[in-house]
Amino acid sequence: MPDIETTLPPTIDTHAHVFHRGLKLASGRRYAPSYDAPLARYLEQLDRSSMSNGVLVQPSFLGTDNSYLVACLKQASGRLRGIAVVDPAATTEELRALDRAGVVGIRLNLVGQPLPDLAAGEWKALLGNVRSMGWQVEVQRNASDLALLVPQLLDCGVTTVLDHYALPDLKLGVADPGFQSVLKLGATRSVWVKVSAPYRHGAAGQDFAKQAYALLRDAYGLDRLLWGSDWPHTQFEATQTYAKNRQFLDMLIADEGERARVLASPHQLFRF
Repeated sequence: MPDIETTLPPTIDTHAHVFHRGLKLASGRRYAPSYDAPLARYLEQLDRSSMSNGVLVQPSFLGTDNSYLVACLKQASGRLRGIAVVDPAATTEELRALDRAGVVGIRLNLVGQPLPDLAAGEWKALLGNVRSMGWQVEVQRNASDLALLVPQLLDCGVTTVLDHYALPDLKLGVADPGFQSVLKLGATRSVWVKVSAPYRHGAAGQDFAKQAYALLRDAYGLDRLLWGSDWPHTQFEATQTYAKNRQFLDMLIADEGERARVLASPHQLFRF
């Protein structure tokens, strides 16, 4: 008989952060944690929630120093993948070294930042490397700007992943014109959306998530939706836990088969 572990579909958490207070923080950071979120504790969360794999996303307050991320990926022996933050002028060899360590993409956390000029030479070179390595570009930005930015990324031939329901305007929710534009991007089949961190959408975050999920499912299909725990829920630690967010997913996607497809959909995208 085959080992049962080989027959079960993967269950992948596509968004988590690890760090400790001894790491050098980036200048100009908007936030710095006052606690540790080490790899061992994250792996415990995966085990307790029966998650087979996870994705570590470089936190913005660590800037482009991905050394702790890389060390954690190596320590996890293939169970995890990474999304790095890099300088636009990063060399091909620097990116290949990250690739060998288990990094599968770069993150553009553009909240509160000017939009990058993707036509600039260094950006064109970086995105060319991203495309050639089969990486993804993960973007955190409000929905109203994604309608402008994402088509530029797609024109560069890169796969694009949008964080946290694509961050529509808190007051408008799914009626946000930017979010409506994001829904149209589903037809490209080159964009994925993370159904993660509903608490970042205000007091009515769970109600928003239910409305947004139904629209995203119809626009993107289950194979282009990703779930992320957003552990350790930076700036929302007092009200959030891994288990709470995993349980909300069960309520959000009540159909077990549908939920299994969403949890398994990152398998190829993240090279598991």
